[in-house]
Amino acid sequence: MTSTDVQPEQSQHKPRPAGLSWWSKLLITLVAVAALLFAGSKLDLIPGFGDIFGSETKDRTGPTLLQSMQDLDRYEAASGNFQVVVDLEKDAKYLPDAIRGTRTLYVGAGTVSAYVDFGGIGENSVTTDKERTMATIRLPHAQLGKPALDPDRSYAVSKQRGLLDRLGDLFSDNAASERAVNQLAAKHIGEAAKDSELAGRAEKNTTSMLEGLLRSLGFTQVTVVYGTS
Repeated sequence: MTSTDVQPEQSQHKPRPAGLSWWSKLLITLVAVAALLFAGSKLDLIPGFGDIFGSETKDRTGPTLLQSMQDLDRYEAASGNFQVVVDLEKDAKYLPDAIRGTRTLYVGAGTVSAYVDFGGIGENSVTTDKERTMATIRLPHAQLGKPALDPDRSYAVSKQRGLLDRLGDLFSDNAASERAVNQLAAKHIGEAAKDSELAGRAEKNTTSMLEGLLRSLGFTQVTVVYGTS
C-alpha cells in the first residue's frame, strides 16, 4: 500500500466529558449558599456593607378606630404590680409526652388598680353640721379592676412540645396556646390582688384625698365611712 492509499476516515466527534451528578450539583449549591451566608455575616463587620444583608421592618398597620367612649365616675386610688410564673402542662390521655403534649413556662407581669366608685354618691351620702365644720361622707368599699398584663415584662421561659404538636405548629400560629397562658397569668394575678392589701390602700388614699379637699374648704373634721353607697 502506497502513501497515496486512502486512509480510514477518522471520527469527527470527540467524546464529551461526563456531566456532574445530581448530588454533586446539590453539594455545590449548598457550599455556595453557606459561603454567601458566611460572607454576609463577615460583611456586617465592615462599615457600609452590613446593610446589604440586613433586614428591614415595615409597619403596615391601618388607622386605629375609636369604638366607644365612657365617663369614669371613680377615683383610681392605688395600683399594684404583680408577677407570676405560669407552669401550664397539657397531656394526651393515651400518648406519651414525646408524641403529644405541651408544657409552657411563662412569666406574666401586670398591674391591678383599685378604685372607689363615686357614681352612686347622692344627697344622703354627704352630711354636714350647721356650722359647716364637720362632714361625713359615705362611700362603697374599694373595688379591684381587671388585671392588665404588661407585654414588655411578660415572656415565655421555655416551651416543650410533642412531635404532633410541633407538626401542628407548622400550619398554625398556635394563638390558642398563647392565649391560654395569658389568661392563666391574669387569673393568678387577680387572685393575688384580692389577697393583698390593695383595696385597703385604695380606701386609705381616698380618705386622705377627701380630707385634704374638704379641709381646704373650711371643714375641720372629716369622716369617711366605707360600706354604704
